[in-house]
Amino acid sequence: MRKRRHRSKAVFGAALAAVLLAVTGCDATGGDSPGPEGTGSKAKPSASPTPTPAWDSTPESLAAVGDSITRGFDACQVLSDCPEVSWATGVDASVDSLAVRLLGASGAASRSWNYAVTGARMADLPSQVARAVTRKPELVTVMIGANDACRATAADMTPVADFRADFADAMATLRDSLPKAQVFVASVPDLKRLWSEGRKSPMGKQVWKLGICPSMLADPDALTTAAGERRDAVQDRVEAYNDVLREVCEKDRYCRYDGDAVFDYRFGQTQLSQWDWFHPSVDGQARLAEIAYRIVSAKES
Repeated sequence: MRKRRHRSKAVFGAALAAVLLAVTGCDATGGDSPGPEGTGSKAKPSASPTPTPAWDSTPESLAAVGDSITRGFDACQVLSDCPEVSWATGVDASVDSLAVRLLGASGAASRSWNYAVTGARMADLPSQVARAVTRKPELVTVMIGANDACRATAADMTPVADFRADFADAMATLRDSLPKAQVFVASVPDLKRLWSEGRKSPMGKQVWKLGICPSMLADPDALTTAAGERRDAVQDRVEAYNDVLREVCEKDRYCRYDGDAVFDYRFGQTQLSQWDWFHPSVDGQARLAEIAYRIVSAKES
């Protein structure tokens, strides 16, 4: 397995101390305030404009797009969505979702919308975004990519170039309708970490046989060279996907990538579904909400 590239964690030092996570963000944009006029025959040079942050840390509406994680899949009952505990838009008090933290309970119920679809891949994101923009949300959350790596075999994983093209297409769709909407982009979780934790559960391994992420989870107890190489290939692809999410987001002043915060989070058994030992539990959803809020609510990136 190639060594994972280490990126700078200098920003969001406070968040690092709190949750061992770091954040990267986007540039600010300057205003055009005129400087004082000179009194002589030559006007003095205009004063440097005061930068105006591009990011609004208190959006008043939110739309979520993505996959089963954002739908709360397997958090409440086996093989079922449970959007009420979604980290992004859920209303369950035990999660304290991003929408509840930003909008309050009543606001989350009336001014947040969940367009994520269980099983979705990056190719599905442009159509999800097209539906989400009709609500004119001030913030759009994106968490997608795990299903692009979770294929029948490692050879079936979405090519990185296709993943990039589809994500760029989704961002273009968003910008065509909402030029200044904030976008929070979460990294793809560490699937190898989830395999390592979930394989401790006999029940979880039985559920995995139903087809949950076979590229990573097939033959979970196999420790052969071939099995290790397969899992490493999936892990490498996840890291490449996260590079794409970061790079595309960095080109948009109103976009914040999570700096690999979700990928770096060390999900334990408490944070994993008691039914499939792979998707986030209610507690795991709460941890995702906490990560997202720390990044979205920060006034500077």
